[in-house]
Amino acid sequence: MTLDPKNIGSDWTQSFRQAHIFANLTEEEAKRLLSMVEQVSFQAGETVFSEGDPRARLMLIRRGRIGLTRVDVTGSPRQVATLVRGDLLGEGMLIGESVHSTTAIAEVRTEVVFLHRDKLREFIGDDHALENRMLATQLAEVVSRVDQLMFRTSGLTHAFSTGLTRSEHDLLGDGQVQAEAYFGLQTLRALSNFDIGGVRLNAYPNLVNSLAMVKKACALANLDCGALTEEIANAIAEAADEVIVGKLHDYFVVDMLQGGAGTSTNMNANEVLANRALELLGHEKGDYEKLHPNNHVNCSQSTNDVYPTALKLGMILSSQRLIEVVAELISAFEIKSDEFAKVYKMGRTQLQDAVPMTLGQEFGAFATSLRQELAALHRTRGELLTFNIGGTAIGTRLNAPKGYPERAIVRLREITGLDVVLAKDLIEATQDTQAFVMFSSSLKSLAIKLSKICNDLRLLSSGPRAGLGEIQLPPRQPGSSIMPGKVNPVIPEVVNQVAYRVIGNDVTVTMAAEAGQLQLNVMEPVIAASVLESLKILANAVHTLRHNCVEGIVANVEQCRMFVENSVGLVTALVPVLGYQKSTEVAAEALASGKSLADVLRDRGLYTDKIAAALSPERMANPD
Repeated sequence: MTLDPKNIGSDWTQSFRQAHIFANLTEEEAKRLLSMVEQVSFQAGETVFSEGDPRARLMLIRRGRIGLTRVDVTGSPRQVATLVRGDLLGEGMLIGESVHSTTAIAEVRTEVVFLHRDKLREFIGDDHALENRMLATQLAEVVSRVDQLMFRTSGLTHAFSTGLTRSEHDLLGDGQVQAEAYFGLQTLRALSNFDIGGVRLNAYPNLVNSLAMVKKACALANLDCGALTEEIANAIAEAADEVIVGKLHDYFVVDMLQGGAGTSTNMNANEVLANRALELLGHEKGDYEKLHPNNHVNCSQSTNDVYPTALKLGMILSSQRLIEVVAELISAFEIKSDEFAKVYKMGRTQLQDAVPMTLGQEFGAFATSLRQELAALHRTRGELLTFNIGGTAIGTRLNAPKGYPERAIVRLREITGLDVVLAKDLIEATQDTQAFVMFSSSLKSLAIKLSKICNDLRLLSSGPRAGLGEIQLPPRQPGSSIMPGKVNPVIPEVVNQVAYRVIGNDVTVTMAAEAGQLQLNVMEPVIAASVLESLKILANAVHTLRHNCVEGIVANVEQCRMFVENSVGLVTALVPVLGYQKSTEVAAEALASGKSLADVLRDRGLYTDKIAAALSPERMANPD
């Protein structure tokens, strides 16, 4: 539950009066309960409560910010949400002996008012009727949250149980919007028109955050240029800040796949920010006479500059995790390279014996290959830093005040911390999608390398008794419903499949980029859907490859050595000593007779200390 910040004033006890537990209390009861409310401050980094702690306090944030994390299946803490001014914590305190499902840590200095469970029990005493009234409000709050969950997961526009609506008007006429919803009529129309893939904007939090960052930058740039009043601009900026820390994402609901070159996405953002800003100013949602989605939130903007700017920023932010997990995978391969440095094996070309090498060299090559891809990803990511914001409809800056594009870029640098730049030719930049093409191409290239590596891991681990069996992958799950004892290389297999999807997405991006016409490319939504999906699934696949596979790989040292000692591939080292023709004859006889090269050489009277040294796998793997 989020309380209205306009009511969280200097009287820190009265600000608590908005909490749902007070809904069914008389004024006298509310006054008595408020007298039990206390105040506490937390410094940045201080733990408010830990996962598993009893829910002992109902807390309201007055100032500051609290991050919630939960330990995931890998044992690592994962960010769940960020709570800001007006948010409540510990609301399950009324329900038995419940415990916190997350850990809460103050991200900045934070002031909290709270009601302790012992105080609440003292307040209720033996008055079961009072307890039932308070539990009823708790149940109503739970139902409200289930309603919101239904909407988030199903997109049903009738998901809110109150049935209350507000009337809105657009170009096509009047329409009814759920009173609780922060989006507006144009978003509802998009929900009806584009029920396509079921993947909504909020499936990609970084895209939603990027939209909010762009809108905040534009509001502040408009303030700088005198196009918006300080009150309006600051309200939009504050609403955007809430979105940036994870609030209101449930209301970014239009399908990623949509006609209109992203207009539905832009209007979804405009409506959510307008309605939240209205609340911050003390008005009702939908009161657009006071603050309008188009006139104010979209001031000096067009979808054609906001949408591609937000897409680029969203891809930059989303790529950070991919960069991090690829670096971790490279490190894992380097560790294995050192671990396997003395494990000698046969190298293979065209699936045939070639010459000896070490398993460490093989894994080191994996690391080098990925390091090259990481460098390419950084290069193409840099191309995304050039924005066309301020170009408005086609790049001519129509309806934007003088100096606005430059101020928008300055504000974006401040908000994002990135070295973003304004395109030199805004008309060209508005129609050009080549940065997306190059970035997607680097993702495809990375996917190809990962798939090749996973093919190798599957081959090297094949068997375990009737294959190569040079390495053992960590067993992750039973492999068959009919064959007992079978364990499959499921982690490399899923990475292969992710690679195929990314390669297909890149084909889509290529075709969509080619489809641009005149001053705009209307196919940017499918470019966005393709690239953002590739970023997401690639990062997840790389993480599971490292964590669930590479780190647990074990070398079968004896198997590797046996292949080396029985391979005719060693004959290559004899060419400088015996010549190509005689070496070929020795190899042919060894293959025909089943004898080792050493035995054939002895039979022919050719085995010498020089020959023995030449046939050493250690020397062949490291000839220098």
